[in-house]
Amino acid sequence: MLRKTIQTRMLVALFVVTTFASAPLSGLGQKASPVAPTKAQVEAVVREAYDKFRSDTSGKNADYIPFLAQVDSKMFGVAVVSTDNQVFSIGEINYAFSIQSISKVYTLALAMEELGADRVFERIGSEPTGRAFNSVNGVVEMPTHTGNPLVNAGAIATTSLIAGKDANEKWNKILNFYSRAAGEKLTLIDEVYKSEAATNAGNKALAMLLAKYERIYADPFESVDIYTKQCSVGVNVIQLARMGATLANNGKNPVSGEQIIKPEHVPYILSTMTMAGLYDGSGGWAWKVGLPAKSGVGGGIVAIVPGKGAIAVFSPRLDDAGNSVKAQKVIEYVVNKLDFNVFSPRSVGLKGE
Repeated sequence: MLRKTIQTRMLVALFVVTTFASAPLSGLGQKASPVAPTKAQVEAVVREAYDKFRSDTSGKNADYIPFLAQVDSKMFGVAVVSTDNQVFSIGEINYAFSIQSISKVYTLALAMEELGADRVFERIGSEPTGRAFNSVNGVVEMPTHTGNPLVNAGAIATTSLIAGKDANEKWNKILNFYSRAAGEKLTLIDEVYKSEAATNAGNKALAMLLAKYERIYADPFESVDIYTKQCSVGVNVIQLARMGATLANNGKNPVSGEQIIKPEHVPYILSTMTMAGLYDGSGGWAWKVGLPAKSGVGGGIVAIVPGKGAIAVFSPRLDDAGNSVKAQKVIEYVVNKLDFNVFSPRSVGLKGE
């Protein structure tokens, strides 16, 4: 009897050891997704991508905002944050670059929290414009609304939806929301704000055109100023990846555990990112990469891997559409290696024969 008990215990122990030895290391959202890659796989692929593209000098800094033209174009950082708050980063990870148009995603989220998805959709829309992000014609030719919240006109209109007794209250509410999504306090880069505020006549013109068609919902110039500030918020790649991981985690910040965005709003936000997140390069991005993502002319891109985590890359050199060249290449490489493309059955574990 004793011998049988010992044998049974040995078998149980062997089973436990075998199970833990063969189970994947906790990876990119492993607790949420059974097909998430292991931590070792993620680290290896990100390092490969970083080394492969670090010497790429394609593209150039945004030069229509004087401050951005002066940013060191050689800076390059990558961060991955999982839905269970594992972090892997490499390169320039401490530099706070301006979030720019990536801010549009989180102001959209805040507007939806305040007004609900349906009211935001009715006032802003979610259709690709087929035009540049700062297009005037994109305002004039849309029959009932601004098109989508990720082009400049739509983003300014979205900012105008945020409630507050004055501009300061609205701005502080936006900044606080961004900070909650990032899991730590973010701040305005005053030099970027002043540089943009001195050169934002185009956005003021868009705002007045929106007013002409009754598609802006607060004072036009106040809304442009708040929008300019939100674009001038500083983030490093880890903070940006954590903001992305909050969306990947059904709206819950993986660090604080706070529900920042209602879960029912997340699919609307991700679908809009898929259609318009990389300006008029969004179609090519969906074709090649297949992840909801948002870029900013400050050199950042964040891509969301639903249920697993987010990848953020910072590199200031942009292509003609205003998207970081190196960031696109890194994310595409990582996505293809780790089966992250949400349009592929491989992303949920279905392999081809």
